[in-house]
Amino acid sequence: MQGEVKREIRRKADSFRDNCKIVRYGITDLFKECERCGYKVIRYPLGEDADLGFVTKKDEDIVIFINSSSRFSREIFTLAHEIGHIILHFEGKHYFVDDKATISDKDHDEKEQQANYFAACLLMPEDVVRKYIDYEVTDSKKHDLSAMDIARIMSEFNVSFDMAINRLESLGIIDANQKICLGNEKTEHKVGNLLQSVGGNARLNTPDEGISIPHEYIDYVIYNYNHNAIPKDTLERVLKYYKLCMEDISDRIKLHEENNPESLEDLIGGLPD
Repeated sequence: MQGEVKREIRRKADSFRDNCKIVRYGITDLFKECERCGYKVIRYPLGEDADLGFVTKKDEDIVIFINSSSRFSREIFTLAHEIGHIILHFEGKHYFVDDKATISDKDHDEKEQQANYFAACLLMPEDVVRKYIDYEVTDSKKHDLSAMDIARIMSEFNVSFDMAINRLESLGIIDANQKICLGNEKTEHKVGNLLQSVGGNARLNTPDEGISIPHEYIDYVIYNYNHNAIPKDTLERVLKYYKLCMEDISDRIKLHEENNPESLEDLIGGLPD
């Protein structure tokens, strides 16, 4: 990416972040910030090998889907990445589907690189990271960060270990050799143990497997059931989440033969052509 493009992405990430609730250094709850912006966020556990997430338009709504089988820190990064697509790219395109390759591969297409850069700037803006290093790290350790220091940074900024060291390297705070050493420490000590040792947020390193569906999306599920896009057991599972049963919506459903859903996207009405 050219410098001018990066500068514009930083400006847009800063603009979004300026309206977020911040505690000390990191965004408190990016999921709630999306709700405040009017984005509809769906979290559902698809399994760790499934796609990480996507963003699409459904009627007038912007819908972000996140796979909650990912580590929670990965979920947060995926969400920041999808916000990047909305802010940077949604003018001419109506959906983006992201898998592990599109989010982590530095050589992937330009829009994915831009969304990754937006996410990094949103979660760990350079000025805030440098302020953290200045205020929270002793002078003797500023050029010799340990894996425990990275665990503290993880908790402050709600990011993964790898995200933290990648960002620190890109900002010139650590070099390539330090990054390798920190990666080796991570492997030796395990991230969960490091977080526990510093009293950090252990939730960041485990899959949340949470389910969160905006209430109005029950209409989409009923619509899809009535059009044979999802089977009855899927509808029943969704209703259970809302603490409802089939009898509660009997006036809104049609009886039909069961069909297997073709894909996850059917659950929310399908991606645009």
